[in-house]
Amino acid sequence: MILDAPETRIELADERLRPLLKQGAALERLWTGATWGEGPVYLPDGRLVWSDIPGNRLLVWQEGGGVQEYLKPSHFQNGHVLDHQGRIIGCSHGERAIVRQEHDGGWKVLVGEYQGRRLNSPNDVVVARDGSIWFTDPPYGLIQPHEGYGGTQEQPGQEVYRFDPETGNMRVVVRGMVCPNGLAFSPDESVLYVGDTAGTHPAETHWPERHHHIMAHDMVDGQATNARLFAEVSPGFPDGFRIDVHGNLWTSSGSGVQVFAPDGTRLGEINVPEAIGNLTFGGPDGSTLFMAASTSLYRIEVNVRGMTA
Repeated sequence: MILDAPETRIELADERLRPLLKQGAALERLWTGATWGEGPVYLPDGRLVWSDIPGNRLLVWQEGGGVQEYLKPSHFQNGHVLDHQGRIIGCSHGERAIVRQEHDGGWKVLVGEYQGRRLNSPNDVVVARDGSIWFTDPPYGLIQPHEGYGGTQEQPGQEVYRFDPETGNMRVVVRGMVCPNGLAFSPDESVLYVGDTAGTHPAETHWPERHHHIMAHDMVDGQATNARLFAEVSPGFPDGFRIDVHGNLWTSSGSGVQVFAPDGTRLGEINVPEAIGNLTFGGPDGSTLFMAASTSLYRIEVNVRGMTA
């Protein structure tokens, strides 16, 4: 079921965007009724699961089947990705942990501590080719009562981690960011992109930095190095983003989905009538862009496939 098709407005800032878009494709609103949508993940069976964080629930959509609750309470899960066995990996604000849905449907905490101290509130996650889980750990679930159970921050900073579910080993891969949020690898995993969204909160109560940018890090021997500014996202924030097979970065913002080339050039935007929280590629051939907006779920067909993570 499609609720409506808002006017499809494309901003073309660079000609390199044109071949990425499907001529005549329309923006479709599939459902509305969330409080703040986040963390969509497309499942192999054609379903799409995403978070309504303040609603403390996961929702599931399927073509022709409408939307139902998938998990409630969800312990304020945020970002999601599939591992190489097709299991959902989730970032749980409430449990302050990375969790996984097992094949029997139950959920298991994979990791909730680092060096004997509880994590802050894992936010977004990707799975590398070697099966390791990379995630960001800002304190949003601690400082926002509508997105977590609160609590005291035990970690000395807000870091990006790599966790190996086979060995249990975990290490920090990016330090020094104020509020790391969305993250993604380039197609060859030579670059790790991490968003910093410190500007989402008042400077006088949280962070004086007003970041709304994406940093790029070269991957050398499994470690992120050479941190540099990749792109500023405005209006809004790079809350979540994904990479297509050509290495272009598709990110959330306050006005729609902004697209950046691998060299950091802003190619343009697919305008959406609500702020986007996160997005993912899906569909039978991986070329449908699904967008979890503030209250609604949108999609549009594009002319490029997305990376699976």
